[in-house]
Parts: sequence; structure tokens; C-alpha cells
Amino acid sequence: MSEYLSSEERQNNILSLLLRQGRLSVAEIVEQFKVSEATARRDLEALAEQGKVQRVHGGALPVKQARPEAPLLQREREQFFEKQRIGQAAAALVEDGETVFIASGTTTLEVARHLRARQNLTVITNSLPVMNTLAGLPGISLVGIGGLLRQSELSFVGHIAEQAIAELRADKVILGVHAFSLQHGLTSDYLPETLTDRAILKIGRQVILVADHTKFETVSPAFVAPVASIHHLVTDSQTPSEILAALREMGIAVTVA
Repeated sequence: MSEYLSSEERQNNILSLLLRQGRLSVAEIVEQFKVSEATARRDLEALAEQGKVQRVHGGALPVKQARPEAPLLQREREQFFEKQRIGQAAAALVEDGETVFIASGTTTLEVARHLRARQNLTVITNSLPVMNTLAGLPGISLVGIGGLLRQSELSFVGHIAEQAIAELRADKVILGVHAFSLQHGLTSDYLPETLTDRAILKIGRQVILVADHTKFETVSPAFVAPVASIHHLVTDSQTPSEILAALREMGIAVTVA
């Protein structure tokens, strides 16, 4: 089949097959297109360079454009049980006596809910729902970051927030993400918040990413940070095993809740 196709035509056919199947191995490309393993790998590398596929060990996964992010209150019921388990597992990584930055989002909010009974904990946050969840608790010292309120996310962002964040340090940063790709890193669909997220990432000795399976193999327009910026991922059991294996190979700890 391959001998009658140009490399571009073959790569387009490989991409079509990948999109139909959801994942594709080098061995399947060799068998389907009657090419060598080296050619199959070159085709996948070429497609990866174009941002059309995500390379994983032995093959590739499709790269999908993430949906526009719905308002926080609307998203709160999506993947509800997965987020609860992720929140509980991430909270277990926090020790009493630590200082923790909890960023905005529905999954990070679940982390905050599982920290309510902690003692001698300092929590910094730019999330209004997290502030409301932890306010007034005797065992938690709460530091709220102000700034421009992003109405849909109920989070404080912008220059004022970034200036305040730069003055602080945390033992752990717990962050959510709109889209995650091994090739493209952490991405967002809201450009003004990316600088705030980058400021948050800089202040933690350890960065814990909390994300359910729907966030993976997707890309949004605004780049936030490379995959290497995180130290620990907490996710659910439906996240593709190839992604988890690749992260572990990079030295990133993975907890499946």
C-alpha cells in the first residue's frame, strides 16, 4: 500500500487511522502500511512535530483541542466522584505544619474540602471558593490573594495578584489545569490567567498537579508551563496508562486515586 503513497499521503492516512482507533502502535503502522519500523517512527515524529499526534512509548495518541472552559459552578458536577477521590488523595500528600498554595479550579477545591480538619496548616489561595471553604477554621491560617476577579472562575488574577504571589513561598503548590499534553505541556484557554499560574508555579518547592482523565491528550491555545514544571500528578484510573508511564519515566511521581 505504502509504495504508491507519498510520505505526506501516508502520514495523513496514519492520522485518520489514529483518530478512528484512539491510539496506534508502530507495529500496527508497519503491518497496515507495509513500511519499516524506522519509517513508521519517522512518520509519527513528523506528525508529532506538526502537533497532530502525541508520541508515547511504542506508538502515538491523538491530540485533541480542549473544549472552552465552562464556568466553575457549572463544572463542579462534572467527573464529580473522580474529583472527590483526587482531592482526597492530594490532601493526603499535605502534612500538618506546611504552607500550601491552592490554586483555583473545581479539583483543587476538592483538595481544600479534604483539608478542613487539619491542624497548624497555612493555606494561600487566589480562589474565592477555597477561601470560603477554609475561612474561620481554627487549625488553618488562611492567606487570600486579591486582584482582578475572574467572574467565571471566581479567582483573582492579574498584575496585583502576581505581585502578591511573588512575595510568598510555599512547601507545596496544588494546581489544576485545563489541558495537558506530553508534547505541549500545560495549556489554558484563558490567556490573562496564564501569567498568574506561572507566578504560582514559581513559589512552591513541590508542584502537585490535580487533573481528571478528561484533561489529558488535549491542547488549549495559551501555554502555561512545560510538563517538567510539575513534580507529582494525582489523577484517576481512566487516564491513559501510556501517559502515566511516560511521566514516571520523566521522574514525575504519579498517584492514581
